[in-house]
Parts: sequence; C-alpha cells; structure tokens
Amino acid sequence: MKKTDILEKFPPRMENVLLILHDLQNNSRMNYLSEKDLCLVAKHLNTTLSSFYGVASYYSMFSLTPRGKHIIRMCRSPVCHCAGVNDVFNELTRILKLDVGATTPDRLFTLETTACLGQCDLAPAMTIDDVVYGKLTAASIATIIAQYRKKSASQGD
Repeated sequence: MKKTDILEKFPPRMENVLLILHDLQNNSRMNYLSEKDLCLVAKHLNTTLSSFYGVASYYSMFSLTPRGKHIIRMCRSPVCHCAGVNDVFNELTRILKLDVGATTPDRLFTLETTACLGQCDLAPAMTIDDVVYGKLTAASIATIIAQYRKKSASQGD
C-alpha cells in the first residue's frame, strides 16, 4: 500500500496520529518509521515534525530504525521472570546470535524486550509479530525459530 493511500484513509485530525503511524510502520518493508514518514504525517496533520518524533520515540511499539521482517518481543515481567524467562531468553539470544535491539544479518528477526505482554497466564511468553507464544521452554524456542526460518526459506525471503 502506498503511503499516500494510508494517509488518505485517515481524516487529518490529531486523534488519528497513532493509527496513521501504526499503518505506515506496518506497511514498511523494514518495519520502521522513516523521517520521510514522519514528515508526511506532519504535513497531513498540518503540524510540526518534532511533535511526531516525540510520539514515535515515546511508544515502544514504534521504531525509528530499520528492523527485521519478524519482530520478536520477549516479556521480561516479574511473572515471566518467576516462570523462567531468563533461560528461555538466553536460548533465544544464543540461537539468533543477537543482543536486544539487534537484527539478524539476514534481516529476518529483530529482538526486543517488553515490560509486559499481558499474557501472565502463559508465562513465560513472547510475541513474534502479532502471534503470542506462551509456556515457553528452551526447546520450544528452538522449534519456533526453526519454523520461521523454514517458512522464510520456502518463500525465498
């Protein structure tokens, strides 16, 4: 979807800013908001670039730097901590060979953490894009990542 088509979906009102930013980022090949994106939003809403930079940099769901095709968010809440998220997280970083905030060289995964996913009944939990994975173990992490890699290889990504 073209960026202009995204903007045209939303009336130029400030209450639409989060919806617009989400839509632009979700339709970005590299899962982020570029400075050009923010300029387009500012122009569409007839306001300053700095007002949107503040919004985009405040919310953790937005990124101002390019990311991988799949965004992995590992919950680091106290509930997930008590359920063993550290072992799961260590296995995930070992498999991906990544630190938090980094992207794999093939641009398939970006690893992020979050304070809480609101999935305490599934602790330890993570999301990949919009899919929730819970009751994670080191073994299940390896299986999940392998499935995404296999799917990507079959699609020629």
